[in-house]
Amino acid sequence: MKNCTTSVANTPHRPEDEYLGVGRSLAYGLQHVLTMYGGVIAVPLIIGNAAGLDPTQTGILVAAALFIGGLATILQSIGVPFLGAQLPLVQGVSFAGVATMLTILQGTPGEEGLRVIFGAVLVASALGFVLAPFFAKIIRFFPPVVSGVVITTIGVTLVPVAAGWSLGPANDPSHGSVANIGLAAFTLLLVLLLSKVGSAAISRLSILLAIVIGTVVAALLGRANFSDVGEGPVVGFPVPFEFGTPLFVASAILGMVIVIIVTMTETTADIVAVGEIAETSVDSKRIASGLRADMISSSVAPLFNTFTQTAFAQNVGLVAITGIRSRFVVAGAGVIMVVLGLLPVLGRVVAAVPSPVLGGAGIVLFGTVASSGIRTLGGVDYRSGLNLVVVAVSLAMGLIPVVSPTFYEQFPSWVQVVLGSGISAAALTAVLLNILFNELSWGSRPGSSTFAAYPPRVFPRSLLRGLQEGDTLVKGRLIGADGQEIAVVDDHLVEEARRRVESGELTDTGQIHRVYKSDTP
Repeated sequence: MKNCTTSVANTPHRPEDEYLGVGRSLAYGLQHVLTMYGGVIAVPLIIGNAAGLDPTQTGILVAAALFIGGLATILQSIGVPFLGAQLPLVQGVSFAGVATMLTILQGTPGEEGLRVIFGAVLVASALGFVLAPFFAKIIRFFPPVVSGVVITTIGVTLVPVAAGWSLGPANDPSHGSVANIGLAAFTLLLVLLLSKVGSAAISRLSILLAIVIGTVVAALLGRANFSDVGEGPVVGFPVPFEFGTPLFVASAILGMVIVIIVTMTETTADIVAVGEIAETSVDSKRIASGLRADMISSSVAPLFNTFTQTAFAQNVGLVAITGIRSRFVVAGAGVIMVVLGLLPVLGRVVAAVPSPVLGGAGIVLFGTVASSGIRTLGGVDYRSGLNLVVVAVSLAMGLIPVVSPTFYEQFPSWVQVVLGSGISAAALTAVLLNILFNELSWGSRPGSSTFAAYPPRVFPRSLLRGLQEGDTLVKGRLIGADGQEIAVVDDHLVEEARRRVESGELTDTGQIHRVYKSDTP
C-alpha cells in the first residue's frame, strides 16, 4: 500500500486529490453540510436540554459544534504532517458519547455537569491521541470480509435515521402523517430523476437540488417554517470556557475513555469505508493520521464548549452516490460549517429545511452505503463456510441495536456504549471472528464448518491439459497468463478449430467465437 503524504504534488494519481475549483467545491460541499446538519446539531440540543440550559445557552452549544466540526473537517480532509487522513470525511459531534454524557448529567446536573463532561472529553481525547498509532495497526484485521460487514452495517444502521426524518419531528402533530412521508417520497423521486438526466453536473448535484426543490415545495404547501430565522444574533464567535473551566472527575473520565475507544473504532471503520468507495489506498499510517486529527479536534472541542468529534458515516454515502471523491469538496463543507458557526442566522436557515425532505434524500444516501458494503462482500471467498459465519454473526450483532434499541438496557453503561452502536458492535464482532476463524489455525481444518456455502467440487483431469500456469477464469471467460482471451469451443470442435488456427484461416479469438458460436465456457 502507498504511504500517506501531505503533498498533493507527490501523489497526483490519488482520486481524492482531484480539485474541482472553488465554486463547485463549495456547491458539492453544501450537499455534505445539508446531509449531516441534523446530526451535528442533535447532540448539543439533547445535552443542552438535559442540562437545563435556556435556548440562548443551547444555541451556544450548537454554534460551537458547527464551528469546531468545520475546523475538524478541514484538518481531516486537507491534513498537515501526522494529522488528517486526507480523505473526503466530514467531522462532527459523535453520538457515541450521548448515553455517557446523560449519565454524568444525572449525577451532576446543570452547568457544573457540563464542566465535568468537558473535563472528561479533554482527558479521554488526549489519551486517544497517544493511542492512535497503536490503534491504527488494526488495519491488518480489516480484510474485505470485515470491511464489507462494517460498510454494510453503516448503511443499514443509518436507514432508521432516514425513516425517522421522513416521519417528521417527533413532537409535531403531523409526525408520521401521509403528507410528511409523501414529501419524503417526492424528494426521493427528485433525486432519482435528477440522477438520470444527461448532465453530469446536475446528476452530481442531485442531492442538493432535490433538497432545495423539496424545501420550496414544502414552503408552498405550508410545511416549512422559516419564522425563527430572524430571531437571535446574526454573528457570534464561540467564546472559550463559556460555561466555566473543565472539571476532572475520575468516574466521568473512565466512562469517556470507553466512548473514545468506540469513537476511534467507528472512525477507523469510516476511513476504511471511504477508502474502499473512493478506490484509494488506506494503510495504518493514514488511519493513524486520521485518528490523531479526530483526537486533537476532540481535545480542543471542550475548550470551545462542545464534545467529541468523529467522522460522519452518512457523508460516506454521499461520496458513493455522487462519485465525487475530492477531499477539497469536503474541505469546502468544513468552511461552510465554520461560517454557520460564526453566523448563527445562516445556521437557522439550514435548520429550517423540513426533516421529511432530508429523509427522502437520506434513503438514497444510506442505501448506497449498504450496497457498497454488499459489493465488497461479493468478492469474499465463502467456500469453506468460515467467512460465512463471520458475515452472518457480525451483521446480526450490528442489527441488534437497530431492531431492538433496548436490548442492552439491563447491562452496565460501558456495555451499552460499546454494543449499543450497531457500527462498533459489528466491527468488533467481525474483527474478533476473523481472527478466530482466519488468523488462528488452532481447531480449524478445511471444510470443517457446518455453514459451508458450497459442496466439494470434482474436476476432470482432461480439462486441465490445455491450460498453462497463470490462466484464469474471469466473468465466464478464460484469460491466458499473457492477458489475452482464450477461445472456448465445444469438445467435438476443438481439433477442427486448432487446425484452422494453425493454417492461418482463423487469426483471432473473435473470429473463432463467430465461427463456432460459442463465446462462453
